[in-house]
Amino acid sequence: MQKAALRSATSLTAFALLCASSAYAQDAAEPAAEAADDGGVIIVTGTRIQTDVPTTVAPVQVVSEDLIESSGAINIQETLLENPVFGTPTFSRTNTSFLTSGSGLATVDLRNLDVDRTLVLINGRRVVSGLPGSAAVDLNMIPTQMLERAEVLTSGSASAVYGSDAVAGVVNFILKDDFEGLEINAQSGITEVGDSFTLDTGVLLGGNFDDGRGNATVFFGYSEQGAAFLKNHKTEAGPSDVDSISAIFFGGDIFDSVEPFNSSYAPQGRYSTDNFTWTYSPTGALQPCFDANAATCTSDIGDGVGPNGFNRQAFRYLAVPVQRYTGYLNAHYDITDNITAFLEGSFVSTNAKSNIEPFPWDTDSSGTQYVDGQMPIETLFNGAIVRNPFVPDAIYNDASDTNGDGLRDIFVAKRLSSFGPRATEATQDTFRLVGGVRGELASNWNYEVFANYGQTNITQTGTGQINVLNFRSSQQIVPDGEGGFMCADPNAVANGCIPVNIFGLDSIGEEGVAYLEAPSFYKAVQKQTQVGANLSGFFGNPLGANDIGMTVGVEYRRESQDSRWDALQSAGLNGGNALPPTSGSFEVKEAYGEVLVPLINDGFVHELSVRGAARYSDYSSIGNTFSWNAGGEFAPIEDIRFRGMYAVTVRAPNVAELFEGLSQDFPTVNDPCDGIGATGGGALGDNCRAAPGVLANIAANGTFLVTQSDRQGVTGFSGGNPNLQEEKGKTLTAGVVINPKSIHALRNLTITADYFRVKIQDAIVETPEQFIVDQCYRQGVQSFCDFIERRTTQQGTNSAGSLREVNTGVTNSGGIKTSGIDVTLNYVHFFDVGNERLRTSLNVAYTHLLSGYEIPLRGEAKDYFEGEVGSAKDRFTVNTAIGTDDFRLSATGTYIGASWIDDQFDGFHVYKVHPEFYLDLQLRYFIEGGTEFYVGADNVLDNDPVYFASVNGSTTGMESDTGTYDPLGRRFYAGVKMKF
Repeated sequence: MQKAALRSATSLTAFALLCASSAYAQDAAEPAAEAADDGGVIIVTGTRIQTDVPTTVAPVQVVSEDLIESSGAINIQETLLENPVFGTPTFSRTNTSFLTSGSGLATVDLRNLDVDRTLVLINGRRVVSGLPGSAAVDLNMIPTQMLERAEVLTSGSASAVYGSDAVAGVVNFILKDDFEGLEINAQSGITEVGDSFTLDTGVLLGGNFDDGRGNATVFFGYSEQGAAFLKNHKTEAGPSDVDSISAIFFGGDIFDSVEPFNSSYAPQGRYSTDNFTWTYSPTGALQPCFDANAATCTSDIGDGVGPNGFNRQAFRYLAVPVQRYTGYLNAHYDITDNITAFLEGSFVSTNAKSNIEPFPWDTDSSGTQYVDGQMPIETLFNGAIVRNPFVPDAIYNDASDTNGDGLRDIFVAKRLSSFGPRATEATQDTFRLVGGVRGELASNWNYEVFANYGQTNITQTGTGQINVLNFRSSQQIVPDGEGGFMCADPNAVANGCIPVNIFGLDSIGEEGVAYLEAPSFYKAVQKQTQVGANLSGFFGNPLGANDIGMTVGVEYRRESQDSRWDALQSAGLNGGNALPPTSGSFEVKEAYGEVLVPLINDGFVHELSVRGAARYSDYSSIGNTFSWNAGGEFAPIEDIRFRGMYAVTVRAPNVAELFEGLSQDFPTVNDPCDGIGATGGGALGDNCRAAPGVLANIAANGTFLVTQSDRQGVTGFSGGNPNLQEEKGKTLTAGVVINPKSIHALRNLTITADYFRVKIQDAIVETPEQFIVDQCYRQGVQSFCDFIERRTTQQGTNSAGSLREVNTGVTNSGGIKTSGIDVTLNYVHFFDVGNERLRTSLNVAYTHLLSGYEIPLRGEAKDYFEGEVGSAKDRFTVNTAIGTDDFRLSATGTYIGASWIDDQFDGFHVYKVHPEFYLDLQLRYFIEGGTEFYVGADNVLDNDPVYFASVNGSTTGMESDTGTYDPLGRRFYAGVKMKF
């Protein structure tokens, strides 16, 4: 911890020195301010009323084109996540390699309130989801070269303006239009260790036609982000090439590793009778003991050689590879002086691959091949019992009939290395078309009518799974009458069944794999249809102030989704998760209105105004909802503006929350009963010992023992809930904007400070499995115990009393709350140095989290998350640069404050993760004629992520939270941009 603190202090000192000598960042309000200064009207995200004032009651942060370019990001997600208003992403390249679907998706999550509570728009209109059943938009479909800017409404006050899903806020991507000329971009990069190769290319072309009455802007792009392998990278505990686990599970420090901690699912197999566990040594000799990590093992009848476990790290992606083909069109045409037709079209094809170690199959948890997990090694055939000829004599003689069916049986666990790694490849094609007309009805009155259609098609194939029905047939082996053997079931023989040898390394063979393998297939279609019309304008103000602004409109929207796996996957018959189909849709009809009433303009105070909005919605799924907001602005002088808004928000349940089938998962759950003895332990001990299996385990081991197999042997089910109702939220923001225009030297300085509070009632949440287990045993809440099933007796290598199932589901819970303070600072200044005009700029965004909690089930205690990993109390980003007409040097520093490990792991604020500071640099040269060359480096200080493998909050299959902390290390890129 001392080394980490020293590194953090050194990082801050280095960055402070850099800030003192250089600065650059686009003023957050600059794009809007320029439009207003030119006498034009603008629409800022969070309102539909056109004004000439570039500020709103609800706080909006703008990510400019220059800021996007200075980040060197291929995916806009990377740029946005540097802003502290965004939480840890649910989906990114570095935390999705273990997902059954969704690998490589890129989403954003304002305030850590989940992706479904952040509304993503393009040019102020909705976008079809890239995540089946959800409202979450895949940011892979947003090309950075096509972006003029991104506006981030950091308040949930926009529910009345845009409708459902804007509970936490809105991200509105404004695309380039009226572009003239040709722009070509190319960029490539790589990590310092030589993986995750990146390439980003694009062509932007635009021009006017028909004497300037129309413009068409098109973009074509290709990008790829290559795979990063976990084995090539490291954490603060050292290289990640060997399986490991946090030392906390063995009485050590939580941030230290114990290695090797190999998987007990080994390629040579593990075969358990009711007496001993058998396996094969590294030299191929059969032995009556198994140890995943030690050099030797022993049993009552003999010793053996180890380690016998399997190192999974060599197969795992740290970052999944993603390829993207992009086409965009943005066009408009003035039919008359008062009527303009517009068209937006896009097609984006994204290909993502995932790769993890071969499948860990066993006869208990991998499907329904054997009810009790015991595989018969004999077959009843024509009235006689026939022995499986592949079973070694030592195992056969040690086995007995454990379930009373008259046949000897054993438990088998085997890593299916003959099948190769579990690999998936998903192609996601997203099509979106928006068209309509807008114009002026009369002086100061404008209208717009539009239609918006989007469709996402996803196809995914996978390898490495096993057909458990075929497996069962392949183990019912009888003589074929010609001196060989065959499958006992004639129907299975007719379908290609062959006897399969599962004993030993690479024993299955090519023919066996061909019969047993179960390639997976997944297909999903998500559709969104939206039509709308609105009227906006101004009319006279009886108070004598500026005109009153008003907008009214109506919208219709339909969301539908259908996703289906192949038959074996749907039924859980390929050894993996049971994932039934999900299909459903809903419609909503809405009417909304918004009003802005200036009370004073240039009177005894500079400005005073109030505004409000309301929306009525009629859903086919949940009925009627109503949302509204009210706020005001007060500027005693031009340089200072106070603002505040209160809003009542709603979020309707999405298709997956309503209709998802009962899906299987294999969660990582730490058993709170681990270490409990025959007496003591307080209420926790009493609750644990109430389970017969736990008592049997204690009797056998002295204390309740959780083995590695037990940790890997937990499954569970969750699904949708058609009885869900809407979430109801209350949002409050209050703040100040300071822009001292009256002071010449500070006229380009803008400072904002805003308090935010979001409180959600009846929040739709899936209760975490760890929370369920802890509430049952640590708190003694019986309602949670109903979701848990323990093994009553030993099953194979899974101990008596070990967790078998922890189930969960979505409900309208008690709620969610978060509050905090956002501060931004933007400053631009010019210096004359000799004959050079030096432009410097500084952009700072800081968020302090005051509180945050979730209530997983109505009436239960609050689960606080503020200050925990992924929700640090303090975060900030500083972007600074210095430049002339010939060059620009920019630097971005991102700080994540000290955070606590999730209190569901081992109590409230027990283990603290030190703060992190990341530094990115870019140098850009401008050449006469419109050409730019640039080079950059991300994570210049080569920060390694904090190690806490298998602890709550770590990403599945990883050694840290790879969504919060940068796992890729130092990396470099270079590019060129040419304009013609």
